[in-house]
Amino acid sequence: MNHPTTALRRVDPRRPAIITPQGLRRIVLGSSEGERLVTSAAHAPLAKPVRSAGPFSEVTLVVTHSDRGALTDLAHQAIAAAAILAAPHTEVVLAVLGPCHDDVAALGVDRVVVADGFDANQYQPSACVQWLQDLSARLAPRRWFFADRGADGQLGRRFAAQAGLRCACGVAELDADSLRIPARTGQDRLLPHADVMLLAKGVASTALPFVGQGVRDEAPRWPVVSERGVEDLGVVTGDPATMALEEADFILAAGNGVNDLPLFHTLAQEVGAAVGASRVAVDDGRFVRAQQIGATGKTVTASGYLALGISGAVQHLQGIKDCRHVIAVNLDASAPIARRANLTVVEDSRSLMQALLELVRQHKEAP
Repeated sequence: MNHPTTALRRVDPRRPAIITPQGLRRIVLGSSEGERLVTSAAHAPLAKPVRSAGPFSEVTLVVTHSDRGALTDLAHQAIAAAAILAAPHTEVVLAVLGPCHDDVAALGVDRVVVADGFDANQYQPSACVQWLQDLSARLAPRRWFFADRGADGQLGRRFAAQAGLRCACGVAELDADSLRIPARTGQDRLLPHADVMLLAKGVASTALPFVGQGVRDEAPRWPVVSERGVEDLGVVTGDPATMALEEADFILAAGNGVNDLPLFHTLAQEVGAAVGASRVAVDDGRFVRAQQIGATGKTVTASGYLALGISGAVQHLQGIKDCRHVIAVNLDASAPIARRANLTVVEDSRSLMQALLELVRQHKEAP
C-alpha cells in the first residue's frame, strides 16, 4: 500500500532560544542572541577549565579586524570553530588588525598578536598581506580561519591568492577533517579542509565549555608597503540623512511611541544618526517607506541601533538581528524588543530624547 508522504519543515536546531523557568527551550522569533538571555536568570557561572596547557606542536591561526577595539560576532564564531577543532597539541592563535580589548581567553584563544600599526582609515591591503606573511614565517600555521564577511573575507581571499594556498569560501559546516560549502540550490559540497577557510555566519556556537590561555605575544613590525597605482584620498564620513540604512553605522529608529517628530529629527541630526522607523510609524505617514526597518522593509547591520517607542514585532526584530548593539527605550519592560536589546531603558521616549539632546549639546560645547 502506498502511503502519502508529508513534507516536514526543516528546523534549525541552532535557532536562538531561551530556557524558561520550567526548563523548556523556547525559540525567540526574529532574534539572533536568544541564548544570552539565559545568563540573567542563571547562577554565577562556574570557572571553566583551560582547553589545553600544551606543549603545542602546531598552530591554527584566526585572523580578524577589530571594530573600535571590539571583535565582531563572526570573529567570535571563527575563534570558537578553531578552538573546538583544535587537538590538545594545537595552539589557537588570534591575529587582530587594530586594537583589541576583548577577553580573548574567554573566547578560547591561547595566544593573541595585535597589529597596532594597522590604520583602518588607510587603504593598505598589501601591507596587511605582508604582515600575515611575516606572521606565517614565524608561526607556520597549519590552518587559517577568517570570517567570510567584509574586510575579513576580502583579506582572506587576497592572502590565499598571493600565498598560493588552497582557499574554501562560505564554509557552512566543519568537522575534524572535512568542510561543507554550498554548491547549488538545495545541495552542498563536502570537501577536505583547505589551507585557508572563510567561515559563514553560524558555523560554530560561541558557548564553549573551556577557555584558552589568552597569552599576549609581540606582533611582527607593521610593514611599510606602497600601493602601486593607487592614491589614498582618505576616509570621508557620509551624510546620515542621505545614507542608505543598510550602510549606516548608527541608526535612530522611531515607533508608535514617538509623537514629537521635530525633537526626534533634531536628536538624530545632533548625534549623527540615520533615521529609521517601524512599519506602524511608516503606515501612519510619519516616515517614508524607504525608512522602514524589518522583514518587509530594510535589513540593517548597524553597530548601534537606538529604538524609541518600538514594541518589537517579529518582522522588525528580523530586520535588526544583525545589529551589534541594540538599545530599546519603551515604557513596557516586557515588550518583545527587550528580549533582543542589549540594554532596555524603561522611560518615556520624549523625556529621554530631551535629556539625551541636552547631554549631546553640552558635550559639543565643552572645551
